[in-house]
Amino acid sequence: MEIRQLRYFMEVAKREHVTDAADYLHVAQSAVSRQIVNLESELGVDLFVRQGRSVRLTPIGRMFLERTKEAMKMLDNAKREVEEHLQPEHGTIRITYPISMAAYTLPTAISAFRLKYPHARFQLKQGTYHQLLEDVVNGDYNIALLGPVPLNDDRLKGHILFTENITALLPISHPLANEVSLTLEQLKDEPFILLPKESEFRNIVVRACNKAGFEPKVSFEGDDIDALKGLVSASLGITLLPEITLVENLPRATVKIPVDDPHLTRTIGLITPSDRKLLPTERLFYEFLKAFLGFDRLIK
Repeated sequence: MEIRQLRYFMEVAKREHVTDAADYLHVAQSAVSRQIVNLESELGVDLFVRQGRSVRLTPIGRMFLERTKEAMKMLDNAKREVEEHLQPEHGTIRITYPISMAAYTLPTAISAFRLKYPHARFQLKQGTYHQLLEDVVNGDYNIALLGPVPLNDDRLKGHILFTENITALLPISHPLANEVSLTLEQLKDEPFILLPKESEFRNIVVRACNKAGFEPKVSFEGDDIDALKGLVSASLGITLLPEITLVENLPRATVKIPVDDPHLTRTIGLITPSDRKLLPTERLFYEFLKAFLGFDRLIK
């Protein structure tokens, strides 16, 4: 069994078409077909069902694909670890993060890191809160920057960097716009503009409203924080946002006001897998983030 065979197999499984896989791999279709046949012959099972020009995985093929993905991740990580052991400042940091970290927190940290390590490279992926957890658990990524930091997941190690306030954003023409601070009860009759239901930040907001004795009336929802801000600017409702998303981008015709009753916060930090070590360049960035964004407070 050869690594080349496994890579061909994974590409055919992904595209469910031998010709398309061959085109992507820049090799002849016959070469891909031959390697798949050789792999099936060596294993003694059919990995694919042929359907004209298309193929689909057999049940045993699906199982083999999952194990192959795991094996290829291990091989890729081993290769990267050797390379980064020799030159950790020249390696690649693969990190995943939510939309609320995209505008300020992560870009600021990366910019500072690149000043110190100009040859380091980054591969970034944005996702929802639960996608970030699964990406780290499954080995697609070794680091996620997120909030809140999960405390009770044995699959993960969490490290709090800082705690941020959650603040209200109102149209400047709103009757409450001149208040020094707000209570959630004052907002119970307002039309809320929130992130989608799968967003963990939305869950934080809804739970806080429920604890204050009401269910927020959601008039608009969307997965883009800047779009939410724009809707508030157009006087279509109010929203609650992480304070850091308003540091350098407070929309026109809006005002941000602290929420003091209850005082709403969330933890921001890093998660890494419990069963895998960080690669050398990832470890370098992890330690940098701890010093740059927060303090040394290991949760697990």
